[in-house]
Amino acid sequence: MVNSPQNPRQQLDLTSFSAGGAPVEWRISDTPVPYPDAVAAMEARVAAIAAGEAPELVWLLEHPPLYTSGTSGKETDLRNPRFPIFATGRGGQLTYHGPGQRVAYIMLDLKRRRPDVRAYVASLEELILRTLAAFNIRGERREDRVGVWVRRPDKGPEHEDKIAAIGVRLKRWVSFHGIAINVEPELSHFAGIVPCGVVDPRYGVTSLVDLGQLVTMADVDVALRQAFEELFGPTRALLPEAAF
Repeated sequence: MVNSPQNPRQQLDLTSFSAGGAPVEWRISDTPVPYPDAVAAMEARVAAIAAGEAPELVWLLEHPPLYTSGTSGKETDLRNPRFPIFATGRGGQLTYHGPGQRVAYIMLDLKRRRPDVRAYVASLEELILRTLAAFNIRGERREDRVGVWVRRPDKGPEHEDKIAAIGVRLKRWVSFHGIAINVEPELSHFAGIVPCGVVDPRYGVTSLVDLGQLVTMADVDVALRQAFEELFGPTRALLPEAAF
């Protein structure tokens, strides 16, 4: 039986993640960013935020096709990997990143905002839910599956597909890594792994376009930014080529 969408994460107060101070910088990269380059840039920015030398940042980007393995990743979840695999310090298991997927790396000072990892993960789920709602898609939480899911009765009884993944890491209470929303990726690329360790055949992967929403990445970025500001406070746009 499909789990009820009600779970304890829905009961958490998320309003306390909005804090005073400088607006969060909002950066969008126009070309795919190699994964090692992104991780190195995040590491440097997180250190600067923790030291009080740089403002918080949300970085929107796409990656070339690749797989990443989080701290709970298992070799047995590799089926037929056709792209490079990168070990990463974020939470979670194996996932795919590639063109058509909006990755948002979110670097916030949780020590100043709210030092509560569980509530922070719930706030990222809420960020995704509000973004999807802008396109009339009802995403849902699941107590035993982090991320955001949509019901797929068209595929069969009790079927659900994952539309967005979450994986976070903290260093000195500054968050990094973040979320990935499937806008229009090549869904067959997920078949090279067991995405996020979920093996139940009732649970698959979907995207906004797969669900019939003919939206662009720019459309999603607008909705994502609005939802972020509702939850976390104001942002300030940066030029794509702005230095970290």
